[in-house]
Amino acid sequence: MKYDLIVLGSGPGGYVAAIRASQLGLKTAIVERESLGGVCLNWGCIPTKALLKSAQVFEYLQHAADYGITVEGGKADFEKVVKRSRGVADGMSKGVQFLMKKNKIDVIMGSGKLKPGKKLEVTDAAGVIQTLEANHIILATGARSRILPNLPQDGKKVIGYREAMTLPQQPQSMVVVGSGAIGSEFAYFYNAMGTKVTLIEFMPAIVPVEDEEVSKQLEKSFKKSGISVMTDSSVESVDTSGAQCVVKVKTKKGEQEITCDIVLSAVGIATNIENIGLEETGVITDKGKVVVNDFYQTNIPGVYAIGDIVKGQALAHVASAEGIICVEKIAGHHPEPLNYNNIPGCTYTSPEIASVGYTEKGAIAAGFEIKVGKFPFSASGKASAAGAKDGFVKVIYDAQYGEFLGCHMIGANVTEIIAEAVVARKLETTGNEILKAVHPHPTMSEAMMEATAVAYGEVIHL
Repeated sequence: MKYDLIVLGSGPGGYVAAIRASQLGLKTAIVERESLGGVCLNWGCIPTKALLKSAQVFEYLQHAADYGITVEGGKADFEKVVKRSRGVADGMSKGVQFLMKKNKIDVIMGSGKLKPGKKLEVTDAAGVIQTLEANHIILATGARSRILPNLPQDGKKVIGYREAMTLPQQPQSMVVVGSGAIGSEFAYFYNAMGTKVTLIEFMPAIVPVEDEEVSKQLEKSFKKSGISVMTDSSVESVDTSGAQCVVKVKTKKGEQEITCDIVLSAVGIATNIENIGLEETGVITDKGKVVVNDFYQTNIPGVYAIGDIVKGQALAHVASAEGIICVEKIAGHHPEPLNYNNIPGCTYTSPEIASVGYTEKGAIAAGFEIKVGKFPFSASGKASAAGAKDGFVKVIYDAQYGEFLGCHMIGANVTEIIAEAVVARKLETTGNEILKAVHPHPTMSEAMMEATAVAYGEVIHL
């Protein structure tokens, strides 16, 4: 069978690329070995947000008295929380199936392997092999949970993110190893549901890619909610021979042991580049990533790669953007390369984290003279009314030209606010223009204007 384009992998990079290709008139097929939507839709972004929403609702019930409401007998049904999450994921997967039909994209289930001559060999669940041909093939195979040698996953006591979403029963205690977005979100979820959680991070601060002040605030909020946080610490080994796990942790003060029911390994991801034909077709890789140019072309003509398997942030919205740019270039359009310094990052803990651009440290290291403004939500009328005063908005501007260098937020619903900073930076908006753009009151979003006012010495409400 011959196509204009075949996409291997149906995650947020793959299925978006396929739809855009079909819109541009390319005869398109997508190959998927598991479920349409990939990890993000089935085992990542979407079902985790469903779990986190259940945890948030449970927290609201527990603190209903703070809002003048009496609620009696509220309790969490862990099994039903998990079931709701799976239902949300299933519904979204069916939505992708509909989009494939609507856009006349052939869906071929099976494991794909690149072959020389712009061919893709697909083996289905029954072992039947078929060979597809295309003028262009996009590899969008994504990533999986990274496994450390001293932290092997058995899927029962030492688990990855997939098992963490579908545990048959709620553990009484859990050690979460790694405090990136995945680790921190699960630490929040299980703690909110009533599990005793210990969060262990090798780096000096949790959520280590974030601005230092954001990391400190999240650690403070986590500790206030009952999570035990250990930084500058590493897991040396886990003994699973007994009824519980015995975790040996190396800290600055020496080695200590923690006993728990479950250990969740959230130490990053490993790319799915094995057994997809890269070696036999001569596609170049480097440090576990496929090497591509600004438009995702590999060294082999007609073969492209996007998403987690290439350079850049391993985020769903990055993969989608890369897929669109790649396909538009294939179709003869003239897209501009993706600016990886203007990609928003979001962590859906409580409080939420959202950021884009340079951190304060990063801006100074890049040689900028900067203006920094920070507005705490404790001074926000909307935050006070909502009972969500933890956190702040921090903005960083170039002192000479007013360029919007970076924005870092921690607080309720800040993942819904960060797009203002992303668009502003895309449009080369200056700090003065943000300051003079009238923001609605009372909202959480006006903290962006207030933080900018702090940076320019014009703050009213502090």
